[in-house]
Parts: sequence; C-alpha cells; structure tokens
Amino acid sequence: MGLFYTLKAEKMFHRLLKRDVTGSPFYVHISLFDSSVVVPLPTHEPLATCTVERWYAAPGVERIPIKSGKVRGALFLPPGPGPFPGLIDLFGGAGGLIEFRASLLASKGFAVLALAFFAYDDLPQTLEVIDLEYFEEASRLLLKNPKVKGPKIGVIGLSKGAEVALAMATFLEEIAAAVCINGATSMNGAPLHFRDINIPAVPYSTEAMLINEIGLMSSFNVMGDPLDSVHEVSAIPVEKAQGHILLVAGEADQSVNSKMFAEIALGRAKKFGRTNCSLLHYPRAGHMIEPPGSPICFLSFLRVSPMPTIWGGESKPHAKAEEHLWKEALKFFELHLGPAGKLYEKKVQIS
Repeated sequence: MGLFYTLKAEKMFHRLLKRDVTGSPFYVHISLFDSSVVVPLPTHEPLATCTVERWYAAPGVERIPIKSGKVRGALFLPPGPGPFPGLIDLFGGAGGLIEFRASLLASKGFAVLALAFFAYDDLPQTLEVIDLEYFEEASRLLLKNPKVKGPKIGVIGLSKGAEVALAMATFLEEIAAAVCINGATSMNGAPLHFRDINIPAVPYSTEAMLINEIGLMSSFNVMGDPLDSVHEVSAIPVEKAQGHILLVAGEADQSVNSKMFAEIALGRAKKFGRTNCSLLHYPRAGHMIEPPGSPICFLSFLRVSPMPTIWGGESKPHAKAEEHLWKEALKFFELHLGPAGKLYEKKVQIS
C-alpha cells in the first residue's frame, strides 16, 4: 500500500478526507513511467496507466442521517437483518461530522453512529463543556435500533474524541468497550458535566505552543504536565469503568503527549486493582492514526488554528501502526461486543 500511504497533497497542509462515503469512491489515477523519468513532465508519455477505486462503504451499507432529540450524526448499518454490534465513532478538535471510519467499520459488520458533538448543524460551534448526558442519549438511541445487538455498545475516538470516549467508558453503563487513540486521559480545555458529577478542565496553556522556523505549530505542551499534582482533580477516574478500555499512543505524537497520558491512566487503573485497561503504543507513529490505506496526515490546517498543525510520525512505522491497530481494534470490539455481522460470503471454485 506504499503507493497510497505516501501520496502528498498538491495543496500544502491539506488532508485527504472522504466526505461522500456511500455515494462515490476515491479515484486514484496511476501512471507508470520509464525509470529514467525522475519527475514526470507533460511531454513524458507513461508506459501504462490505470485507475483504482477506493470505496469507503461495502455494497448495501446504509447511511441514515440522525437528528433525534439533541443527537446529531449519521448511522451506518450493514446489509442484512442483524443484529450487529453497535459502535459510536468520535473525532476531535476539528468538530463537525467525519464519517469515513464509521462507514469502514460498518463494512466490517458493525452498526456505527458517527457522532458530531460540536460545530455541526445546530450544535454549539465551540466546545465549552463536555455534557456527558448528550453522549448517553446517543448511546441509548443507538441501542434502541432493532439492528443493534445489546445490551451494550462500544466507542472509538481519536484525539479529543478519545478523551470523550474514555469518559463515556468510565461513567456510562451502556459502554462495554472503548478504543481511545492519542487522547488525553484528563479533562482539558472543557470541563465534564454528568448529572451530579463535575470534573474541572485543565486550561490550555496557549503560551506553550511551539512554532517552528517555517510556521508550523505543535500543541504538544499546551495541555500542561499530566504528572503535576495540581491537575489530579481533572483526571478521568478510569478505575470506575465497568467495560474494557484499549488506550492507543503514537510515540511520535506531536499534538498530545499521548503515551504519558495513557501510562498515567493505566497506572491509575492498576493502583485500584483493575485489569480492564490495556495499552498499545507504537514507536515513530504520530497523532493521526486512522484506518490504513490512505495518505498519512503528518500536518494539516485545523479549523480552530491560524496555522498548520504538526501531527508527527514517520511514513513506514506510522503506516504499520495503522495496519496493526485496525486489526486489533476489530478483534477488541468483537471480543467484548460479540462477533461482527457477515456481509457476504465469497465462494471460489477451483477447477
């Protein structure tokens, strides 16, 4: 897959992101040139060409827009009667609704709610507070669907979505399994409210933002030192989680000190005698650990940032991390939620 994961954007600092996940594929045009051609010019004729289609939804996967109560998002259902294990899919600080991972998971036999929680439709445009009752409502909505297998569901989150996913696994009885990728394990920037529970946030230290000589930004130190005892009150009490938690950290993450945060949460769980928390960490992998097979995002513009953000990572180790985590996450969810649905059987006749 090296042809694909090493592709570079023509527009600097842009991220390849599939929006219409069910209506069309990505078309990748491949040209093969003579080995003497270092940089192809319009005058160079390729030896061969082809176009590859990369689909983000298997045939029959259904996308249903969700606008129910306070919940906003898109539900992806595999074909067939089900019931299928249910998942909620969360992304991070860019806000809005990102659907490509949800459609890929649905293509593997999960019923997946891609859930927006700010900067989308009539939701707040900025994230001032994490109201866990919103995520509880979304969890119960998913469980009510007749194609979703209960009694519990899973959640997967990246970056800020990982922080929220960890809080969901800690406080919501509906969550049996959570995969938290490169996120903080304490509340940062926005406090958490859930009924009579209030966890204050560690304020962002914007003065700790690092900007290199070409104007690229790293937010690695913005969340402060997670080992500082002053921040203990903001830690998510993972020892209260009844479900299983898989923490994931890229060791070359330049956005969040994700490995340190994960190790602190893992240590806290062990301190209380809990064995339901585990850690996967990947040397030389960056922040944007996503499903494999697409160009790796090492830096890009973020909606709330005035300059491009460095996400970190090196091509080959990061790609290997994406391949490994994708398989491990699928196995993790099947272990704790039950087998994924089988979309179809491919029969091969040998003559």
